[in-house]
Amino acid sequence: MKKSILFLILLVSMLYSNSQVGSKTDAKSNNNNLKKSKPNIIYILADDLGIGDVSAYGSDSNHTPIIDQLAKTGMRFNHAYTAPLCGPSRALILTGRYAFRTGAVNQDMCANIKPSEEVMIPTVLKTAGYVSSMIGKWGQLPLNPSDFGFDDYIRFKGSGVYWSKEKAKAEIYTENGIDKELGKNYMPDLMHTHLVNWISSNKNKPFFLYYSLVQVHGLIQPTPESKPGSDLYADNIAYMDKLVGKLLKTLDSLHLRENTLIVFMGDNGSAGPYAKRATIGGKPLSGKKGEMLECGGLVPAIFNWPGKIKTGQVTNTLIDASDLLPTFAEVAGAQLPTKNVIDGQSFLPQLLGNKGKPRDWIFCELGNKWFVREDKWKLNREDELFDMSKSPFEEILVSNYSNNKEATEAHNRLKLVLANLNPAAGILDDADGSGRHGNKVKEREAKKKGIENEGKKKKNVNKADGD
Repeated sequence: MKKSILFLILLVSMLYSNSQVGSKTDAKSNNNNLKKSKPNIIYILADDLGIGDVSAYGSDSNHTPIIDQLAKTGMRFNHAYTAPLCGPSRALILTGRYAFRTGAVNQDMCANIKPSEEVMIPTVLKTAGYVSSMIGKWGQLPLNPSDFGFDDYIRFKGSGVYWSKEKAKAEIYTENGIDKELGKNYMPDLMHTHLVNWISSNKNKPFFLYYSLVQVHGLIQPTPESKPGSDLYADNIAYMDKLVGKLLKTLDSLHLRENTLIVFMGDNGSAGPYAKRATIGGKPLSGKKGEMLECGGLVPAIFNWPGKIKTGQVTNTLIDASDLLPTFAEVAGAQLPTKNVIDGQSFLPQLLGNKGKPRDWIFCELGNKWFVREDKWKLNREDELFDMSKSPFEEILVSNYSNNKEATEAHNRLKLVLANLNPAAGILDDADGSGRHGNKVKEREAKKKGIENEGKKKKNVNKADGD
């Protein structure tokens, strides 16, 4: 009898213990399933990289095999637009709101954005359990990434920081609030090391990585692999491509690749003299960084997500950078902020091969200039209508469209879009309207005025002497 009771006690204990182990195993499995249901999001933003700089888009001068492979195994957009200048572009990307709402209409005014007024992507994703990191260029945005919801960051000051400048004060970068000297390090490599460490530390959490590359902002400098006399611009394109490849290898080694949406994008068109080499099929493109022509704001945009986005897709779907925040929110299962108007709309259905509700138009703005664009037509603030059927190489001003039914209907549609947006009633450029650094414009004007005044004084003195 006693043996039977003892046996029953042991049996009950074993069953209870197994149930506890089972419940822990189930809990762990549920946690893993929860992690799997929330994909990682990596947004790679190349600086001053236009479509003519990427061989997946037909670049004549550059070779980008890793980025091309992302395109071949994912989706490449032919009509992705952002603002034509660094600061306004990045503000648009991170807030999902047009510049006439946020005030990020020129380089200096981007610094007026406040965390109390604008909600950025990391804060939105945090509500869905995401951790986030900002690596690289913070651009003309104010404060630090941590002030806008990023959990981690490494940033450099200004733009185009590769090596420490010779015979100048030490180049400083900031890592999670601590200023450090760049020394003999190569900034893109420092960023990559930080990236690997951060991803490795957060591999068991859903994460958002905003990877803001140095390349290819001027002044272009040699890479660690440049050889004497080599083409430095091509070297930097190649090194940037290599860094993307190293990131992919890190994801593979940590078994994260299958559960990660990767986006590769440019922040605006090719810059300055480098735009001349950004040809496709031997043809020059219409526009460059800082201009309201097509390739000022038309940028490379590649989305890759194994098992979710079908391979080898090229789409003419219209998107602009305001669409990134709502798209990432839908991917993460996060709620959109309700505090402000969000101008973007999610294009996740199109990424997944569904029809969804694609945009009929995109809006592009810089300084006191703007336009709205359909697939074939573009209307700017000056009420000028352009035929865009030959873009990105040509945009044809349609001076008289009264007898052209298609053009007239397009003009009326786009005019209504601009009327509903009403950017003129929003925040306008407080400088010269170009979107450039207003303070520098004022300094140049003051200097010019000073020189003119000095010239007048000398002229008067000469007159007096002559009298």
